[in-house]
Amino acid sequence: MKKFRLLLLVAFVSIGLNVNAQQAAKKAKTQTTLNSNDFVSFGDKFELNKIITKEQMFKKYKSLKKGDSIAVKFVTKINSVCKKKGCWMKLDLGNGESAFVKFKDYGFFVPLNADGSEVVVNGVAFIDVVSVDELKHYAKDAGKSQAEINKIKKPEITYSFTATGVFIKK
Repeated sequence: MKKFRLLLLVAFVSIGLNVNAQQAAKKAKTQTTLNSNDFVSFGDKFELNKIITKEQMFKKYKSLKKGDSIAVKFVTKINSVCKKKGCWMKLDLGNGESAFVKFKDYGFFVPLNADGSEVVVNGVAFIDVVSVDELKHYAKDAGKSQAEINKIKKPEITYSFTATGVFIKK
C-alpha cells in the first residue's frame, strides 16, 4: 500500500512538472527577445526581452476601457512619423488598425524618415478620445492636404501609447 501511494505521488509530481514545462514553453513562444545591436535607441534604454507581437498588443487594446492602462513592450512596423519633428508615430497593429504613439514628456523624437522601419516601443498603452482640433493638428503635421484636414468632423477613439523608450531597427 505504501508503494502504491509513493507511485501515485510520483505520478502526480511528474504530471505537474510536465504541465509547468508546457506552460513555460508556451509563454516563451509568445514573448520575444531581440538583439539591441540591431537597433538604434531613442529615449530611455530598456531591455529587449518579454516583447509581445503587434497581434498580442491589439488583443490587449481590445480588452481596455477608457481610463485603463498597461505597461508593455511590443514590436511592430512604423506606419508613419510626424514630418515636422518626429514627435509622434503611428504603429501597425494589423488588420488596418494602428496605435498612436507620443513620447513621454516630449522628451525625445524619432527620425522623420523612419516610416516602414521595425520598431520596439516600451511604455504605457491606453485608450484615448482625440478631439477634432487635435486630429486636424496631427493631419497637418503629417503633411495632409487642406481638403483632407477639412474632412475631419468628429472626435476619434484611438489606441494610444506613451513611450518612454524606442528601439528602431538599423
